[in-house]
Order: sequence, then C-alpha cells, then structure tokens
Amino acid sequence: MPDIWSSRSKARKITTIEGIAPGEGPLHPVQQAFLDCDGLQCGYCTPGQIMSAIACIREGHAGSADEIREYMSGNLCRCGAYAGIVAAIQQAAT
Repeated sequence: MPDIWSSRSKARKITTIEGIAPGEGPLHPVQQAFLDCDGLQCGYCTPGQIMSAIACIREGHAGSADEIREYMSGNLCRCGAYAGIVAAIQQAAT
C-alpha cells in the first residue's frame, strides 16, 4: 500500500510530524498545546493525533468539543488521553 500512496503523491507536498516545526525553533502551536494540556501519555499515537489536530483546525472543525471529538474519532488512543487532546485542540485553535 505505501507504494500506491507514494505514486499518488508525486508532485504533491507531504508534511510529516518532523516537518511542522523548525528543528531548533519553537514547537508548532499544536505540539505546544498537547504538552500544555497533557494531550499525550505513552506517545504512540501522538504524531497522528497532532497531524489530525492540525487538519481539524485548518479545515474549520474545532468550533466545539463535540465537533472536535467527531473529527478526531478515527484516531485511537489506547491510554485514553482524549480529554487532553480535545483541550489541546481548543487551545491551539484560539
């Protein structure tokens, strides 16, 4: 499947978690909000949660906690850090 994704993404810009903030500069606002709001525990799902949170905000789905939960519902967190994740998205969206 990754070969299919890579062939479909030719000539498109792809941003990964490593590319959202400069290496030596400040964190991306969503990364900082995750730290501020305890939006992570073990860290396993954190990169995907942060990338989805950025898209949630960018696409205009951060208007309420319910809207955020609906948008983020496809991202699973085994540790149950969902309250912190929603709070982080709300903080970063303001």
